[in-house]
Amino acid sequence: MITPLADMDFNTLNIPYLIPTHSQKSAYIEQHYPAQKYQQQWQAEWQKIHHPDTYNISTIEAKETLWLINVFNQLFHFQNVCLIKGNDEPEYFPATSTKPAQIVFAHGYFSSALHEISHWCVAGKRRRTLTDFGYWYAPDGRNEQQQRQFEQVEIKPQAIECLLTRACQRKFNTSKDNLNADFDTSQSTFDQDVWHQVHHYLKYPEELPKDAILLINVLQQICQSNEA
Repeated sequence: MITPLADMDFNTLNIPYLIPTHSQKSAYIEQHYPAQKYQQQWQAEWQKIHHPDTYNISTIEAKETLWLINVFNQLFHFQNVCLIKGNDEPEYFPATSTKPAQIVFAHGYFSSALHEISHWCVAGKRRRTLTDFGYWYAPDGRNEQQQRQFEQVEIKPQAIECLLTRACQRKFNTSKDNLNADFDTSQSTFDQDVWHQVHHYLKYPEELPKDAILLINVLQQICQSNEA
């Protein structure tokens, strides 16, 4: 059954602390969950960004993005990976003998950072050794068949991006990345597909990648209140 668009509002979703039933994933999250002092530090920094006395709409995106970079890079230091603010299109570079893997997100946007993190979570161990995770990609202006392929591989990453975004209490919108489409896009079920995948993950969190669960839970815990 396809959920009517009118019944879907990603921004009404409240993300709980996710408890997977998979014992290995639970053990992984427990092992790598940050110490209380880091949680308190990150929460204090997040609250300061959003405090009425320091809130500045013209700079908040940049501040939130720098905060996210710091949290991610500390949390996943053991994975030998860095989140990096890029000036152009997003890219992923696998680790080398001298450099950690680099998740480069587009134009310094918070949403782009979460999107690229989501792809990293989905990629898994083998594809993290490949440039851009070995993904096929055609730029905006895809034909109808290419667009269907694009949307199919984007369902899970964008569902994870939604969970990360809502854990931060930010607004989420799907992206079909097809502004230049020259065919009828009205029959696409992409929004509904992402919506159902989000709810599937909420019902069965053990089906999420373990790194996604870890980051969702950390963000949920430290961003759940903006009160300083």
